[in-house]
Amino acid sequence: MNKFEVVLILSPDLSTNSLEKEIESFKSKLNSISAKVINEENWGLRDLSYNINKFKKGFYRFFQIECSGEIIKNINKELNQSESLIRYIFIKVKEHQELPTKLIYEKK
Repeated sequence: MNKFEVVLILSPDLSTNSLEKEIESFKSKLNSISAKVINEENWGLRDLSYNINKFKKGFYRFFQIECSGEIIKNINKELNQSESLIRYIFIKVKEHQELPTKLIYEKK
């Protein structure tokens, strides 16, 4: 099993219920393909470094997961079709960093 850290940036237009549904949908996709969510962190609504699709802000979520590399290819196809997802990134790591991250303590 490989270790990955994932950051999702979701649309700021989402309501709280819609945001939670999107996150639960992502986690259920991971569980259905035998990926294991180790930790999760909500970084909240933050400014983007640059405008993406006319958005200046986005809801950030951070995940630490374990799965095979082939699963990442398959889930990328599904994530590309999500209208509420602005950006995402999967980063392969040797060891997961200790939580909470420094970013959670920064002023929003």
